[in-house]
Amino acid sequence: MSKFEPLKEAARRSAEALGITEYELYYNENGSIGAETYRDEISAFSSSVGGSLSFRCIVDGKMGYASTQLLTEDEVAALVSRAVENSRISEKDEEAIIFGGAKPEDYLPIEEHEFVMPDAATIKNIAMDCRNVLYAADEMVADGTECGASAGESTIRLFNSKGLDLSNHVGNTGAYMYAVLDNKEEKVYDFDSEYNCFDTLDKQALADKVLKGAHAKFGAGAVKTGKYNIVFSTKQASNILSTFVSVFYAEDAQKGLSLLKGKVGEKIAADIVTIIDDPFYPGNTMQISFDGEGVPTRTKNVVENGELKTLLYNLDSAKKDGVDSTGNAARGGAGILTKPYTFYIKPGEYSRDELLAKAGNGIYITEMKGFHAGANAITGDFSIESAGFMIEDGKLTRPVKSLTIAGNFFDLLKQIEAVGSEIELRAPSYTRVAAPDILVPQLSVAGE
Repeated sequence: MSKFEPLKEAARRSAEALGITEYELYYNENGSIGAETYRDEISAFSSSVGGSLSFRCIVDGKMGYASTQLLTEDEVAALVSRAVENSRISEKDEEAIIFGGAKPEDYLPIEEHEFVMPDAATIKNIAMDCRNVLYAADEMVADGTECGASAGESTIRLFNSKGLDLSNHVGNTGAYMYAVLDNKEEKVYDFDSEYNCFDTLDKQALADKVLKGAHAKFGAGAVKTGKYNIVFSTKQASNILSTFVSVFYAEDAQKGLSLLKGKVGEKIAADIVTIIDDPFYPGNTMQISFDGEGVPTRTKNVVENGELKTLLYNLDSAKKDGVDSTGNAARGGAGILTKPYTFYIKPGEYSRDELLAKAGNGIYITEMKGFHAGANAITGDFSIESAGFMIEDGKLTRPVKSLTIAGNFFDLLKQIEAVGSEIELRAPSYTRVAAPDILVPQLSVAGE
């Protein structure tokens, strides 16, 4: 019997004893293990297992919430009682909903990935092997260089009085290299990682990629202030989309926190832009067939050929707009939020070389930092310190740094002139945001 089964039965008994007929129990257990290196030793090691349990119930038309990290049957009884009490003092005006309107066939199968949590010795050995390969590959590797390996798994269970009894178990592994190079005149760095890779990781190839990226940054200079054709690398296009992803949340639009309020059915981006939210993205080991409320998840075009087709909904925000939930509810404590799954701009037709050639002259942006302070998700405005390489006659030339790119996210979506054909996804996760290289003409750049 799993850990969840006795907790589920305790919740059922406690709810029945209190006369509660509409309720939900949500269980989340996470385990992780990781190691990092510094110089010639393991500098950090962590191993953790944690879980949480939340209970929601409807009493006299109001929702009561309570959560705990103490996973015992006695605590479940107390949890149910707290949720009932909380319902009586709730001042929230949303309609209380416990979902029960789906059939078993509505829950699509996830891509099966056999996962066994590796032991500590394996994690430490991979981290040190990465370190040894990286240091041996280049004599300029200096202090500050780090390597690491990690693994994690997650189990989610959702049970409610409407007949739902759902489960999901996923896991992933990863390794990274962060190289600092010192040529006695300046220091540069680069970073890269691989995921779901312990059996196939080519450490030398990863080291070569990181070192090549770092070497290319030596001698970076300034640029003149002006307007430039900008090609954002897949990493930085992803960072931009991630920073502003909340504008696609219906609950944010309803609160006046998104300029996309009332824009469904309108053009909000260039014709070549399609943005997809996919809980079943191939290769992502963190797939899930139900959301935080038990609603079946599905793949949907949020933006299609520039037109906003839908916002992302949970049950409450969908009820307010008179539509169906898109299956994007997420848990925040005992409460309900909105989150995407694999949310990405659909790749286009241009290779990176073709995209650079189309740009002609401009800047290829490979680094951006300070989004937390330099971007406003409500207005869409951003002003971000950046670095990258000049594009001259369609080719990458000298590295540049200490430049600031300013613009507006909503304008940028409309200005995208070309979309790259390759996409670089981040670590496997229930929520991740990605984009291919994108070309945006004549953005404002502040330099010297």
